[in-house]
Amino acid sequence: MDNEINQYSKGSAIESWLIPLIIIIFCGFTYWLTTGFDRMPPILKRGIQPSDFPQLLVVLMVGLTALFVWKDPIKVSEKIPTPTFIALGMMLVFVLLVQLDFFFGLSIFCLGLTLLWKDRRWFTFIFVGLLVPLGVFFLFDQVFEVRFPRGFLTNIWYG
Repeated sequence: MDNEINQYSKGSAIESWLIPLIIIIFCGFTYWLTTGFDRMPPILKRGIQPSDFPQLLVVLMVGLTALFVWKDPIKVSEKIPTPTFIALGMMLVFVLLVQLDFFFGLSIFCLGLTLLWKDRRWFTFIFVGLLVPLGVFFLFDQVFEVRFPRGFLTNIWYG
């Protein structure tokens, strides 16, 4: 029993705070980015400002993270698994690939996730890697009428 307690207390402080700290840093950076959004003049404003909704989500994420740390603190008994770090690295690759084309970056990220999950079924690979990004693209483009930044694949669609 004492050995188990020592295992939890040994080196777990950093690991138990790492993920909440990453979430809070991400939220702080995202909130800072939203402060650069243009403000709508009062005459054109029909609801909230463009920065209000993302800021509300960021504050909600920080609040839920704080609640999570307070109510259900992580008790780490082993190191963070390697796939977690691979997924974080894939997010960085996604951010870089988005500079070329959003759809391309999203597709590569989703394809990489199926490989990380070690799912080798062709249906899952095609569904998650191609159909999900296509669905996201057409949902936002056709339904919400949000145009994505231009890239080599989106230029084909937008003309």
